[in-house]
Amino acid sequence: MSETNFTLPRLNEPAPDFVAKTTAGELRLSDLRGKWVVLFSHPADFTPVCSTEFLAFARRQEEFEALGVQLVGLSIDSIHAHLAWLKDLEEMSGLTINFPVIADLDMKVSRLYGMIHPAASETAAVRAVFIIDPEGILRGMLYYPLTTGRNIDEILRFIRALQFTDRTGLNTPADWQPGDPAIVKPPATLADLKADEAKKGEYTEYRRWYLRLKQVD
Repeated sequence: MSETNFTLPRLNEPAPDFVAKTTAGELRLSDLRGKWVVLFSHPADFTPVCSTEFLAFARRQEEFEALGVQLVGLSIDSIHAHLAWLKDLEEMSGLTINFPVIADLDMKVSRLYGMIHPAASETAAVRAVFIIDPEGILRGMLYYPLTTGRNIDEILRFIRALQFTDRTGLNTPADWQPGDPAIVKPPATLADLKADEAKKGEYTEYRRWYLRLKQVD
């Protein structure tokens, strides 16, 4: 695949819409408006790293649902391959995989979202994760190589952080977890900076004028 065919969606812009065949029937991305969406790709069915990831997503599906999230998987395999693999995973683990998995044989969705990286593989999607908000805006992206399984805890933390920022207007620091102090946006003018210095006691932590943290429930 030539470089001219490679596209990458951009943060804070509408997520590219598509219609695709899935293990749960036809899916139009825009029909999921009103929910958060985690769209994630995997290289192939019946592969070991992907199997551990699918079981991990299935094990944590209730946590995603509690956050209003719809999981959607994808690989460049057929519906029949998907069905056989999901059935095998269920028999292996006792876990049922209820989220839809896109059969992207024509690579239409994979190319639309920049999931095909020729230096890694021209026929398999890398491990990409796209977090789309209820308005259909792309809010986050994560990319992993074929060799490395994803961390489900981090994906859940990422969504919780985005939802927290939407609710409070505060930014989240490194390693933030729900319940931790969050970052107040710094003053934009000299007058605001001077006025803010008089309110240091209102912050949970006041490290510098540009780094102030506040506890918000």
